[in-house]
Amino acid sequence: AHELGTTQAIAVIRDGAYTIDVVVDPDALLVKLEVFSGSPLSTGLTRDERDGRIGALASTFLDRVILRFDDTVAHPQFTYVAESALADAARSPSRIRLTGHVPPGTRDMTFAYGLALGAYALNVRVGDGPIQTFWLEGVRPSPPISLTAAPLPLSATDAAWQYFGLGYTHIVPKGTDHILFVLGIFLLSGRWRSIILQVSTFTIAHSITLGLTMYGLVSLPARIVEPMIALSIAYVAIENLVTSELKPWRLALVFSFGLLHGMGFAGVLRELGLPHSQFLTALVTFNLGVEAGQLSLIAIASVAVASLRRDETLYRRFVVRPASVAIAITGLYWTIQRILG
Repeated sequence: AHELGTTQAIAVIRDGAYTIDVVVDPDALLVKLEVFSGSPLSTGLTRDERDGRIGALASTFLDRVILRFDDTVAHPQFTYVAESALADAARSPSRIRLTGHVPPGTRDMTFAYGLALGAYALNVRVGDGPIQTFWLEGVRPSPPISLTAAPLPLSATDAAWQYFGLGYTHIVPKGTDHILFVLGIFLLSGRWRSIILQVSTFTIAHSITLGLTMYGLVSLPARIVEPMIALSIAYVAIENLVTSELKPWRLALVFSFGLLHGMGFAGVLRELGLPHSQFLTALVTFNLGVEAGQLSLIAIASVAVASLRRDETLYRRFVVRPASVAIAITGLYWTIQRILG
């Protein structure tokens, strides 16, 4: 559901050796490996069978990773760390661990992951230095990363732009569960007062838990938060089918659901990592990006149904009811899927 945080790469360069962990969703990884290798797509595999299949396609994975030290292409060793070996296995991604030696006298390195479909974070630590975060788009390689010079701290302006963009894309187009929740809010009523009150309540709530969770003051495991987020989507959609009025309990529930969604946002940020030197700037601008994404979504939805909203009866019959049924079914399906892992 939170696609932005699904893929990341974590590189540690120390004592003439390197370790790079590529964190991935194992099911999505297997599909990509089979497509690139020209193999038929596997179906109905058990977890162990899937993990074995990924290991068998190691050469295809290595063909899609380009690691250079200066002008020398590295040939790392491949180790697959299955999700069952990680904490919170029901929801955890797997890791591909790449290891090897850094050629003596190397000045810089570049990294490219040719299986990425969108933006992902490359976190690099050289020796005992600070963690450097690079945001890479798809298959594009990283800029040269110095292994000798002290890294320059991330500026406030760069951090603001990077994390605003990440917050925005976490909603549009990648945050499917948050998109459906916001649309569920939007569909309750064609009255702008109802929409503004609900969105404002949701914003306040998720901003609270995003901040508290990132500062380590509150925490719930993903195996609880993610099914509850899915259930919140189903609830708002089901209520849309029985009323078009903004009941007092609706705002209370939207606030409660917003607290859960804030923890979901925080889960993504924890996976991606925040720059220590610009922690607050990155946190605030990520949240602003989320709000901009939500407002864009509401604006698009408003334009799409503008002609039908003039007639409340037609609007509910041809927009609210079918859309809410579809959202409710999706939310219930996700709830069951996330509970079962």
